[in-house]
Amino acid sequence: MKKVLSLIAAIVLSFTVANADEGMWLPYALNGQNLAEMQAMGCKLTAEQIFSFNQPSIKDAIVQFGGGCTGEIISPEGLLLTNHHCGLSYVQKHSSIEHDYLTDGFWAKSKSEELPNPGLSVLFLNKVEDVTEAVLKGITAETTEAEREELIAQNSKEITKDRKGERNVRIEIVPFYSGNQYILFEYDEYKDVRLVCCPPWGIGKFGADTDNWTWPRHKGDFNIFRVYTAPDGSPAEYSADNIPMKSKWYLPINLGGVKPGDYAMILGYPGSTDRYSTSYTVKNVIEEEGPAIIDCRTTKLENYRKHMDADQEVFIMYASKQASVSNYWKYYIGQVKQLKRNHVYERRQAQEEDFANWVNADPQRKAEYGDIFTGIKAKWDILDEIQKSFVYHREAGWNGGEAISFSRRFIRINQMFEDKADKADIKTAAEKLQPQVETFFKDYSMPLDQDVTAALLGLFYKNIPNNLMPTELLRIGQENNGDFSAYVAKAFEKSIFTDKTRLEKWIQKPKALDKDPLFALSMNIIESYQTLYDRYEEAQNLGNQGERLYMKGLMEMQSERNFYPDANFTMRLTYGTVEPYKAADAVNYNYYTTMDGVMAKYVPDNWEFDIPQDVRDLVADKDFGRYANEKGELVVNFITTNDITGGNSGSPVIDGEGNLIGLAFDGNWEAMSGDLSFEQKVQRTICMDARYLLWCIEKVGKCQNVIDELVIK
Repeated sequence: MKKVLSLIAAIVLSFTVANADEGMWLPYALNGQNLAEMQAMGCKLTAEQIFSFNQPSIKDAIVQFGGGCTGEIISPEGLLLTNHHCGLSYVQKHSSIEHDYLTDGFWAKSKSEELPNPGLSVLFLNKVEDVTEAVLKGITAETTEAEREELIAQNSKEITKDRKGERNVRIEIVPFYSGNQYILFEYDEYKDVRLVCCPPWGIGKFGADTDNWTWPRHKGDFNIFRVYTAPDGSPAEYSADNIPMKSKWYLPINLGGVKPGDYAMILGYPGSTDRYSTSYTVKNVIEEEGPAIIDCRTTKLENYRKHMDADQEVFIMYASKQASVSNYWKYYIGQVKQLKRNHVYERRQAQEEDFANWVNADPQRKAEYGDIFTGIKAKWDILDEIQKSFVYHREAGWNGGEAISFSRRFIRINQMFEDKADKADIKTAAEKLQPQVETFFKDYSMPLDQDVTAALLGLFYKNIPNNLMPTELLRIGQENNGDFSAYVAKAFEKSIFTDKTRLEKWIQKPKALDKDPLFALSMNIIESYQTLYDRYEEAQNLGNQGERLYMKGLMEMQSERNFYPDANFTMRLTYGTVEPYKAADAVNYNYYTTMDGVMAKYVPDNWEFDIPQDVRDLVADKDFGRYANEKGELVVNFITTNDITGGNSGSPVIDGEGNLIGLAFDGNWEAMSGDLSFEQKVQRTICMDARYLLWCIEKVGKCQNVIDELVIK
């Protein structure tokens, strides 16, 4: 094991980079090689200015936002910038027909107007520690994969308990390099985060589904929040007595704009990549997982739009839900297409052939690596069979219709009935769910959910083999010739989970839920899913060791390759430059877009391409102020060669002196295979220009209070 760790450490700390733009680097492991390249590109910062635990540094301005995005501190008093789509669900919760902040935007003109967001928190990183030896304690060559996972979980739990003690911190232990290394991350968690600014829909969501994951873009994808602390500066739950955070570090904003070749650095929390996976993974995504997700989400989105377009109140209820579903719907469409177009499967096969030749050339290597693909193939033989059903159980089954999904929160209470618990205890447990009932029905449309549920169950029945389908779903489908409309209508009429009054009446006098049609169906789907999950675990046990050894072997075979670890929602640094690109034959894209392009896409009363009247007036008057470029254009978006993925949404784009020049929010269509394979020639990060951000705040939102708080260069 020590040999493995030594190898990994050597590659992390001393490597030869083939493509400087590729790589999501661990910022605490920067070395002379990294810094030399960064400085050659235009970076004037030291490693300590970027990342340090001994003194304030840029890393102290970077946060995990809401458990799935990145944000950055941009003022001395805790102003936090992130993407519009990252904060959308919180804006939605504040919105109504009377106060339609989604459509009209929200602009706090003073701190007293800032809106609290229960459930929203941000994490600041304060410690990193390699705990590989402690996590893998007790594991030997004879340890089975199941035993290994159990020991890792047990050891990690003990380490977490020991490191945390009585302190109010978040501890996470994360695997790297396919489980060859484990690193502990410690965070301070701040739970009082208030909404300050949200642009109107026609800016923050401009282009919506049509433009998503594409370039050129014309989107003002930002929201601004503020982090509050207890009066002593410590993390705290929301309180009227809390004060704005005294920022340890914040990013000044550079008004100079960008040009081709300019240095661009991004720090953030990329979610997940799988760039060292085998050809079996790629094949499964192309043939099984991707198409299954696309089919389920297409069906859900079609029914969402039907109801959202007909009723503005439903639009407000479902704006965030629709955006969440559609984002990775289009992602998988693009990923499947570009995996094929960029021949990623064939490239993986060629790499595996090279690996086999390298292994067979040495008896010692052959003894260690010669048989690893036997287990890997056995793993994917199982997953290829069950993957589509696995996806359907989740996307069309227990997480498809909302009422079915919501019913799962009552499993514990139903179990109390089976265990013959005290009636008073059952009633107390039921009453504790009342806040969740309020939250659920606040943004719930029964007619929409009924249509979604019927359509998804019908799709499930149509596309999954009988032996891989929940038995209750199979029975209903056979009895109704695959048409679930009548069954779902009757179930919705009877179930307590589709009507707030019925559910609240049940809370006052709870009884067993086995006869509730949606609860019973949900339990049957979960039972069926568990059977599939058992096979999934069997597959993992067969193949995980082989994939872990394949990772180790690749790192030995390609000692000159830049083996940065796959993204796993830990802080990473990526560096590149502002550049145009050639997307296809005779298709050459410029590196920036302007407000002229926004107006060219304008379609009145269209939910994707409408523009507010006040914005159109400002454009007509060319009222761009100091935010126009030297040509008099208002630059909206630009692109860089940085390497990012989901989770980087909201990450700052930083110049060579540590100033904010943009806000990362997307990747481009031609490189949608990027989570599995970096595409050097065409991979781009799409960024909102900092000047457009400031223009929106000052001219559209008229928030001079926010402008005055920022440091603008």
